[in-house]
Amino acid sequence: MKTLIKSLALALSLGFVTSAATFAETNPIGRPTSAASFKTGIYSTVTGTLRVSVDKETGGKVDVRLKNADGKTLYTQHLSKNDRNCRLLLNLNDLEDGVYQLEITNGVETTTQNVTLLTKLPSTPNRIVSIN
Repeated sequence: MKTLIKSLALALSLGFVTSAATFAETNPIGRPTSAASFKTGIYSTVTGTLRVSVDKETGGKVDVRLKNADGKTLYTQHLSKNDRNCRLLLNLNDLEDGVYQLEITNGVETTTQNVTLLTKLPSTPNRIVSIN
């Protein structure tokens, strides 16, 4: 009788542990388990603008952020589940020289590109040609 009670208690505890593991939350952080894949194209122009192109699948969200060196977000564009593409033209002329980050994320995968702004100082000519 004692062994029967021990076996029954062991079976119940094993069943409880198994069911608790089955019902446990598999994603405790709250990140999306599946996200829309996306493709990006980024290039700068001679006029000081940055062109960003994002193509994604429907069913997931994608965020585009421009951050400064301190991590402060300067620009955000949110693509909803139904959006398939986005074409952005970011004017960088008013920003100070420095390194910025363009971050594109779907919550699971993140693409980060560094954008460096540098103003060239006008140069003086090295030699002067004069005619007498």
